[in-house]
Amino acid sequence: MLSRFLSNRSDLSRPDDPFSHLQREIGRVVEDTFRGMPSLRAGFGMGFAPSLDVKETPQGLEVTAELPGVKEDDIELSLEGDLLTLGGEKREERRTEEKGVHMQERSYGRFQRSLRLPFVPDQGSVAARFEQGVLHVTLPRPAKAAEQSNRIPIKGGAAPQVGSQGGGAPQVEQTPPTV
Repeated sequence: MLSRFLSNRSDLSRPDDPFSHLQREIGRVVEDTFRGMPSLRAGFGMGFAPSLDVKETPQGLEVTAELPGVKEDDIELSLEGDLLTLGGEKREERRTEEKGVHMQERSYGRFQRSLRLPFVPDQGSVAARFEQGVLHVTLPRPAKAAEQSNRIPIKGGAAPQVGSQGGGAPQVEQTPPTV
């Protein structure tokens, strides 16, 4: 069976090949690992992904995203149920003219980050503001979620008797060992 994989190397490029699937999955894992680390991503030429801070408060969640060089008009923020999605486009141009040397660099790229929230916020209560390259999003906890409690009441008294007949001790059937 191993010879089937080693004899014809061109078979490895088929989309249904298990090695192609493994290669795609490894690429996805590597991409997910470097998401949110702009300095490492830029070194690998992988583009821009904003750094996010998520803080839980008694009132809800506060999300902060660092978006240096991104204009407010280029930011998209959406909420669908419990999924918050931040996307946009970064456009950067640098022009240098020094001692007869002219240099112009441009970098463009789209980015998108999605967060699964622990609750579904009321869309009318969500607020966002953009100041000096930092996006602040406030997601208040809905009234229904604030009232919910995961506390389980503990009742006093004797523990319930499992498998008992009447009010005595639990019945245990004993079988003599066989030789």
